[in-house]
Amino acid sequence: MVKLFAVLRRREGMSTDEFVDHWRNHHGPLIAAEPTLARHIVRYEQHVRHRPDVLCGTEDVDGVAVQWFESLDDFVAFLSEPAYAELIAPDEARFLDMSKVEYVITEAPHVVIDGEVRR
Repeated sequence: MVKLFAVLRRREGMSTDEFVDHWRNHHGPLIAAEPTLARHIVRYEQHVRHRPDVLCGTEDVDGVAVQWFESLDDFVAFLSEPAYAELIAPDEARFLDMSKVEYVITEAPHVVIDGEVRR
C-alpha cells in the first residue's frame, strides 16, 4: 500500500468556503463517480484546514488530500486514465493553485504511537 499526501492551496480569488464547497461537493464526487478512476483508489480522504490561524499550520495551506493506492503502479494507472486528463486535471485548475501543490508518496508507515499513551 502506498499513500499520496498532497498539500493544497486554493486558486487566487477563491474564498475558503468556495474552495471547500468545490473540493467536497464537486471534485471528490467527480472522482468517485467515474469508475475508470475510482477503481485505482483504495481510499480518498479530504482534510480541510481546521481553522485559519498559525496554530493550524502554514498560512496559505487550505487542506491535505490523502489517496491510498495498492501500489505505485496503481497511482500511475490512475493518472494515465483518459478520464483523468478529460475531467480531473481541468477541474483541479478550477479550484487549486496548481503551481503550489506539494505532494509525497509514502510507503507503509512506521507506527510510533497507536492508541493510548501511557505515562
